[in-house]
Amino acid sequence: MTGTAGSRIVFTGGPGSGKTTLVEALAARGFAVAPEAGRSVIRDQLTVDGPALPWQDAALYTELMLAEALRAHRAVEPGARPVFFDRGVVDVYAYCRLRGAAPAGHLRRAAAEVRYDTRVFLAPTWPEIYVRDTERRQSYEEAVRTEEACAAAYRLHGYEVVPLPRATVTARVDFVLAALNPPRTPGN
Repeated sequence: MTGTAGSRIVFTGGPGSGKTTLVEALAARGFAVAPEAGRSVIRDQLTVDGPALPWQDAALYTELMLAEALRAHRAVEPGARPVFFDRGVVDVYAYCRLRGAAPAGHLRRAAAEVRYDTRVFLAPTWPEIYVRDTERRQSYEEAVRTEEACAAAYRLHGYEVVPLPRATVTARVDFVLAALNPPRTPGN
């Protein structure tokens, strides 16, 4: 892909907006991907009846989510093709702000220093596809607030936030790939 060699591309937005489905579709096309840290932490904590669930201990959940996001960033070395992340470190910062807490110094440093491609794709909340489940307990209204907090946090940290269309998964994949590899014009 032109101009994006080695890029770490982040998908952000509210819960239930199709980010994971999009990342899975990109993986099916052979791209390297990193799963969402928050869902991974929740799944693990539910499995062991652990305390680090957002509805039980939000501060502990935040720390585990940050550790997971940092590990994912470090573990995936981009090559000639981009690596797609289902959320990034800045999402953890946004979650902390969303719950009304001041991000700790180490979280602020991580959000500032752990970098991704300058373009971040925002999956808008979408009532027609939003569903709650055992891991996603937020109301649709909370999902909208999460989307807004994520967009604001990425902009605060110097990223360009590119909204994804409310479209089929295939159309979203095509949109992302076209945005990363724009057609060449004569003279370029």
